[in-house]
Amino acid sequence: MQILATIAVVVQVLSAIGVIVLVLLQHGKGADMGAAFGSGSSGSLFGATGSANFLSRMTAVLATVFFASTLALAFVANSGSGSRGPGSVMDAVTAPAGAPGAPAAGAVPGAAPAAPAGNDATQKSGVPGDIPK
Repeated sequence: MQILATIAVVVQVLSAIGVIVLVLLQHGKGADMGAAFGSGSSGSLFGATGSANFLSRMTAVLATVFFASTLALAFVANSGSGSRGPGSVMDAVTAPAGAPGAPAAGAVPGAAPAAPAGNDATQKSGVPGDIPK
């Protein structure tokens, strides 16, 4: 499986570079007006519209190869080496002792928390740290 993954990565990188190059070589919509007045690619190897068709078809082919290699990489990564079983990444995570949000050892769910021990000002006003006037 490692050889398949290596081949898929190489194919994916090469097809990605090819798509980038082909997209940068293509003319935008604004270039058509310049081509109408003679400054376009009418003297190119593929003719006036041949290069646009060739570049767009090659871009589509390389994009298809890119997506196929991406699917192959996902398949290889999901099949794994057998040490990982099906399930979530979080299955192996354990909560540390005394983690925030974890109930205390003797806590009863739904019970009200104990009142904090405070000074006389806390006892009179009911708000910790509030000094009565």
